[in-house]
Amino acid sequence: MLKKNDLIQLKITSATAEGSGVGRTEDGLAVFVPMSAIGDELTVRILKVKKTYAFGKLEEIITPSPARIEPDCPNFSKCGGCVWRHITYAEECRIKERKVRDAVERIGGIQTEIKPIIACDRTDRYRNKAQLPVGKDRDGNVQIGFYSFHSHRIVDCGDCALQPEQFAEVIKITREFAQKYDVPIYDETTGKGRLRHLYIRYAEISDELMVCYVVNGNGLKHEDILLKNLREALPNLKTVIFNSNREKTNVILGSKNRVAYGEGTIEDELCGKRFRISPFSFWQVNRAQAEKLYSKAREYANLSGSENLLDLYCGTGTIGLTMADGCASLIGVEIIPDAVRDAELNAERNGVKNARFICADAPAAAEQLRQEGVSPDVVILDPPRKGCGEELVETVAKMQPERVVYVSCDPATLARDLKYFAERGYVTREVTPCDMFSRTAHVESVALLTRNP
Repeated sequence: MLKKNDLIQLKITSATAEGSGVGRTEDGLAVFVPMSAIGDELTVRILKVKKTYAFGKLEEIITPSPARIEPDCPNFSKCGGCVWRHITYAEECRIKERKVRDAVERIGGIQTEIKPIIACDRTDRYRNKAQLPVGKDRDGNVQIGFYSFHSHRIVDCGDCALQPEQFAEVIKITREFAQKYDVPIYDETTGKGRLRHLYIRYAEISDELMVCYVVNGNGLKHEDILLKNLREALPNLKTVIFNSNREKTNVILGSKNRVAYGEGTIEDELCGKRFRISPFSFWQVNRAQAEKLYSKAREYANLSGSENLLDLYCGTGTIGLTMADGCASLIGVEIIPDAVRDAELNAERNGVKNARFICADAPAAAEQLRQEGVSPDVVILDPPRKGCGEELVETVAKMQPERVVYVSCDPATLARDLKYFAERGYVTREVTPCDMFSRTAHVESVALLTRNP
């Protein structure tokens, strides 16, 4: 009978979506082991035993997996970011492709073609956004980094391999400023303190940098010195913003911004279109890979120029606007008012005259359009991690579009929604996984559905 602290030998035969290897004991009990790789033969210490599975800790690698490599980040296994830095990128892609296939087949009950995963050309330095909590260690030193996995304990990080190197300079300047001027650091337990988060965005094509400080108030003392330090060290600094968040909440951004330098926005390019980005704007964190994903979505949309295109969860309009030149009309739906305003400005900036945007919840807006008699030929869905849900699927199906293009950031909710669509006469023609977040556990997908005659 397996029990806590037992040492066992284990062969890792599969991997979970979250990044743990899985092996089975002689009696078939699954043991989940973080930092392991498929093919590893290990000595594992048992940490917790349940009825049908157990959790273990890697104690010794007896025989390493052929896919195992040496991790190249000192914070790997400490912060809650990367989970695949100890295996080859080819193996990571195989795991992610399998994750999508398993979800579609097992959860959705869908048998369809799963295309090869769209891999990243660049697996490091691809992130154009960082949201970094600020805290203090036991000795009173300022910490800026990432939360440890499943906790709110900050892992201090001077430079993350997934982020542009210039982000490290912003972190360094901020840390030194906060330490020198004894900036009150926010304590989420008491709700006291001033500086909460450092939020950085970078526009790759225009080479514009945004620095945003989330504060429990309106600003920081000596912020003129902070601005001077940033401007002197970062020639591409476009804007500095102070975001006010006085709420005792885990939500990072508050509702009010104060622009301390620049115009409060940066601009980037996606699929040949220019987009205005504010702190509130949704913008894909991997721009180059987003172009590949959107190109696949456009391929699935198969626009001829005569279609009415409905883009639900449109954000700042990115997917729809990149397809607007291929359709007769575009309607974008988004619940965040600032994002809708950005979408309207982005349409104007790119000379798109056949688009309109509605500020509403996606299910409510879709129902409103259906009652108005709007009949989209193609519907684009790009929901948050929770997916669309049966209510929205029902509403979309009632509008009877010929094609539905579903962009997903969670294979499980995608599979569930594909099943809902199947029950309403829509066939999933194919699904293409896309690795938007290399070295992390996340994988995106895009699916093509067509209506049965």
